[in-house]
Amino acid sequence: MNYRHAFHAGNISDVFKHAVLVLLVEHLLQKDAAVCVIDTHAGQGRYDLTSEAADKTGEFRAGIGRLLAEAVPPALTRYAALVQAAQPAPPALQIYPGSPALLQALLRPHDRLILMELHPEDAAVLRREFRADARVHVHERDGYAGLRAVVPPPERRGLVLIDPPYEAPDEMTVLVEALAAAWRRWPTGQYALWYPIKERGAIERFHGALATAGLRKLLVAEFLPTRDQSLRGSGMILVNPPWRIEDRLGALLAALGPALGRPDATARIDWLVPE
Repeated sequence: MNYRHAFHAGNISDVFKHAVLVLLVEHLLQKDAAVCVIDTHAGQGRYDLTSEAADKTGEFRAGIGRLLAEAVPPALTRYAALVQAAQPAPPALQIYPGSPALLQALLRPHDRLILMELHPEDAAVLRREFRADARVHVHERDGYAGLRAVVPPPERRGLVLIDPPYEAPDEMTVLVEALAAAWRRWPTGQYALWYPIKERGAIERFHGALATAGLRKLLVAEFLPTRDQSLRGSGMILVNPPWRIEDRLGALLAALGPALGRPDATARIDWLVPE
């Protein structure tokens, strides 16, 4: 309950995570049928980059600030356009749209967005931000328990974003259990799990737990800003990803390092559990 994303909004991990999220949702929207998108750890929805919290770390400057400072490569243009459209006075960079705001901007009138947030202050902010949008439903509750309660959605097609703060020592264990339970109820849904890379041994154990949880079609995508593997990066596990997503995902990751001024960045795309 102590983690506040306002200190980290728009950083390199956010750029990676949200660019992949936009790509996944774009694929979902290629069909006319309604979709339901569920964000289990929604945060505040939008973040003020001129705030004391954002300025204290300055992490957004190396992330979204750097991306928008140069010509945006084609693989990242849709994501960048959504961020630019969120600015009250473009081209100045003042607001970072978190996953709820990005999803709201992407979804169509007949789609639905479920936002879960346990932190009472952040949940209150979400309600104020999205109260005028009947497509958006805000739940102040634990995202893992809430996920089991809302799947499968009536729409039958959709995506779950699981993006916790990883403060609890058993977070990855709880995540695997919650994902497996949700997948058993909704095996045709798509799931996207973001995780930080701090220590490779922990990530290998996490991947091993996922691989033996009975899930099918798990794709790993990772992005590390430098070739120094001791430095932090982040990854995403995609469950039931769109067919042949590897091509577009590969182009996105190849463009990301140079666009962020990180020519030595490394990326990985690999099947943890194949189709």
